[in-house]
Amino acid sequence: MKRGFVVTGFLLSWLPWVGICAAQAGPNNTALALAKTIAIVGGKLLTITHGTIENGVVVMSGGKIVAVGAAASTKVPAGAQVFDAKGMTVYPGLFDAETHLGLTEVASDANSNDLAEPSDEIMPHMHVSDAFHAETVHIPVARLNGITNAIIAPASQDSVAGQDAAIQLYGRDRDAMLLGRDIALAMNFEGSVRRKANYEGPSKFPTTRMGLAAQIRQVFLDAQTYAVEQEGAAKPDHKGPQPKRDLKLEALLPYIKGEKPVVLSAYESYEVEVAMGIAKEFNLKVILNHVTHAQDILDEIASYHVPVIVGPIYDAPRPDERYDAVYSLPAELRKRGVKIAFSSLGGSGDVRNLPYAAGYAVAYGLPYDEALKAITLNPAEMFGLADSLGSLDVGKTANVVVANGDPLDVRTSVKQVFIDGEAVPMVSRQTQLRDQYMPLTEKK
Repeated sequence: MKRGFVVTGFLLSWLPWVGICAAQAGPNNTALALAKTIAIVGGKLLTITHGTIENGVVVMSGGKIVAVGAAASTKVPAGAQVFDAKGMTVYPGLFDAETHLGLTEVASDANSNDLAEPSDEIMPHMHVSDAFHAETVHIPVARLNGITNAIIAPASQDSVAGQDAAIQLYGRDRDAMLLGRDIALAMNFEGSVRRKANYEGPSKFPTTRMGLAAQIRQVFLDAQTYAVEQEGAAKPDHKGPQPKRDLKLEALLPYIKGEKPVVLSAYESYEVEVAMGIAKEFNLKVILNHVTHAQDILDEIASYHVPVIVGPIYDAPRPDERYDAVYSLPAELRKRGVKIAFSSLGGSGDVRNLPYAAGYAVAYGLPYDEALKAITLNPAEMFGLADSLGSLDVGKTANVVVANGDPLDVRTSVKQVFIDGEAVPMVSRQTQLRDQYMPLTEKK
């Protein structure tokens, strides 16, 4: 019944979209939904890669951006449907570097949560894409604030928690929305992983940092041995039985070969240092995650020459930290040449606040252009998707946002989102409730 309610809620948000979107985003919205070629004209373009164009044109066709430039030099194709963006700001769809979208619906209802597998801490063969619920009501909410892409990741209760997926926040079905099913490995070296004894008895998992480190080292050693065995068995002169397949170790092979990144989560300085020591032992390709309370080793973090995902930025400082320690962390990392991206990670309902995390960082010293990159191009580069996402460039996927102001300003309202060159429904469960009950309050 609960799952049916979620699906029903999502379908309700689709059925009336043509009429409601026309009211919200302008009279041409119905035509935009059907148009093969759409030209956004007259807006201020934040291209990310080649500056700002004050009076620009973006042409989209076949799901791709086919032209970007100043209005004076960029031709609008004959027959294109025109979206008038005069007085508005146009920018690429935003990219959240870590979320739980589609893995949780109601936080207090365990039946609607697929966040972590408690039966084992080492679960590299767990594919987050298997649990992705495309009909979640949280996706339209995030989409309405300009977020078009995200990484979905398991929760941090496991040391090797599974493989992340990259999603697009609109598509005909879940398969179309999944851009990359196993795009990175989620690995955690932080306090929440160490499971203490509880009312059910002593924990069978590591409860100390040294136990956690030993556990992680062992699984990567086992994966290296497994790789050698598999390579030997594949040789023409191999004799004897074939080695038994081990899905857990097999899932680690692309990571010990450096073919895919490991998203390594750690909060405290000592956690970062130990985790990065293990990563170096096994030559892992690392994206550091969080480093929220590691301000005393920022120079060391810069020396690793790895990108860092920062978030959530609203975390409270420790008693021995300045009040602005977390807010200024992105700026301090950027000063040291570290490429950063932002994560909204909290609940799935927090994804819509992604641009405001970047705005907070700007208020505490991060250059504005770098903040925009951190929610567009940088995460796309970190996860190998920059050839199609992250900027307004010809040939890239036509994920484009039109808003009435600065994307990092909470006062800004997104007027239209395009994904794959299609005007998506500007409707969510929240807007439906607003439209349902606002007339009642206006009558009072």
